[in-house]
Amino acid sequence: MTKLQTSGSTLCVDTPIPPPPWALLERELLRAQTLACQEFFNRYFDERGYLICIPRWGGNDGPDDAIENLTGWSMLHTLGGPDTLLQMYKKAWEGHLRQYTEAKTVDVPFARDGMYYKEFPVMFDWFHNAEGLTVFNLQGLSDPDDRDFQKRVRRFAGFYMNEDPQAPNYDPEHKIIRSMFNGSRGPLLRKATDLDWAGDPIEVEGRFNAKHGERNFEEMLAHFKDYTDIVGDHPLNLAATTLATNAYMLAGEAKYKAWLLEYVDAWVERIAANGGIIPSNIGLDGTIGGECDGKWYGGCYGWAFTVVVPQTGQLQDRNSIVRGIAGFGNALLATGDQRYVDVWRNMIDTINANQKTIDGQVMYPHMYGDDGWYSYTPQPYNQGALDVYYWSMNRDDLKRLPATGWIGFLEGQNPNYPTEALQRDFGTVRRKVEGMYQDTTTPDTRLSDDPMGFNPATVSTLIELMLGGLTPRHGEPLHCRVRYFDPVNRRAGIPEDVAALVEKLTDDEVTLTLVNINPVEGRTVVVQGGAYAEHQLISATADDQVLTLDRSAFTVQLAPGAGSRIVIQMKRYVNQPTFAFPWNRD
Repeated sequence: MTKLQTSGSTLCVDTPIPPPPWALLERELLRAQTLACQEFFNRYFDERGYLICIPRWGGNDGPDDAIENLTGWSMLHTLGGPDTLLQMYKKAWEGHLRQYTEAKTVDVPFARDGMYYKEFPVMFDWFHNAEGLTVFNLQGLSDPDDRDFQKRVRRFAGFYMNEDPQAPNYDPEHKIIRSMFNGSRGPLLRKATDLDWAGDPIEVEGRFNAKHGERNFEEMLAHFKDYTDIVGDHPLNLAATTLATNAYMLAGEAKYKAWLLEYVDAWVERIAANGGIIPSNIGLDGTIGGECDGKWYGGCYGWAFTVVVPQTGQLQDRNSIVRGIAGFGNALLATGDQRYVDVWRNMIDTINANQKTIDGQVMYPHMYGDDGWYSYTPQPYNQGALDVYYWSMNRDDLKRLPATGWIGFLEGQNPNYPTEALQRDFGTVRRKVEGMYQDTTTPDTRLSDDPMGFNPATVSTLIELMLGGLTPRHGEPLHCRVRYFDPVNRRAGIPEDVAALVEKLTDDEVTLTLVNINPVEGRTVVVQGGAYAEHQLISATADDQVLTLDRSAFTVQLAPGAGSRIVIQMKRYVNQPTFAFPWNRD
């Protein structure tokens, strides 16, 4: 039986256990990825932190891709990787800001004075803006006291709250972001051209490997020829709410939460007025479909956005409204109100209610156009279904998810899943490093997105198993059940030699195993409820001993080679989220 002593808000675990295979793999995977990231950085970034490539503007290979090459790096540090990860990321972040402020277009009009202005994209869509903020928006998990980070968080949020007269992106009367193209120089209030999207003309054949498969610049333009309807609001813009969420988590200033909820609530009202489906265009006058002849499904990246692939002539659906789910997650994080989850769940059900039988098989729609629902497949529409279940913990929401992989493990299936998944990640890292070593591009034949496939940061399994969390996508915040801090070194992340496994999740409970694989030295770890202390911890139990908490964090002291399974009772989303570390909170 585990011997667990309780004292105040501290658990003292001193029963030795053999290190489980998953624990050894977890620690080694953190180490191996760090080494691989160092190799990646040394190959693709120079001493200034500039990406060694041809810097361009555009939806194919723009500024967002430059820093997106480091996706997962700040998360590796947050999980417990060494400070070198944070140092490399910050050098690359600062370098890419300078690099793309200096880089200017010739033909694309709005980037002729720099692709970045005030350290932010001049104006582009939140498909790409969000990708470029994927790492920065998570910096606060590890490094919230950085002065430059704090200034930028407030400045970036201010671009969408009309605090900068050069960036009138938001219309407070109609509660809209006025264009899909928006940024530090404000909204683009005309139809976009293929050149706006593709960037300046460039030699392609024989020199660059365009990631969408284009063989020449003409095909790059053709890729974007239908991307014209960008005026008015679009669900993509809901991703901008993460900027206000970050600013709110810095110091709890009410104005950021107020704007976040005003904007998301406006979308909630539009969805209700549109029969439960989120519209993909809102006019400058606030009407649904107002810039697309009244068609709620119109607009670039909208419900009817099916385009021709220029290389093949085939049709491809590019409906990207799911990116807007970030806004509803941010509203939940700020309020704990499950009605924001209800909106997306109800939309999924409403779409799937339009099922029909085709050739004896039930089929479900994924697109909507002038002739109604189309793009029917045997797979029900389930974009955002994992988020809905994770945020709600409603057992009924499980029906939309396959009971395999991580979800299956949490449901008690395949106890070997952690070991198998971590072993697969070692294979992934090895393949990425091998690809990096075999990369034949040179600085003058390399686009900003070329190195991305070799980025060795492989964090999804670690986030799921260690934190019981969802992998942040496209600039979203981290949603997780627990995370860890090292009180000895006063930093975020699980201490050296400690491994963690979240084995079960329910609405109000987490089953967590902590192990110290070091047989000589003890370790101390702080366990926090949620990524931003949004969950209140009620109690922690090991065997028949209970520690009463009613706080957002507690401490576990692990003797050399000791480990324990701990069941944590909690209330989710009841605290205001904050970047503050546990020892800096009351």
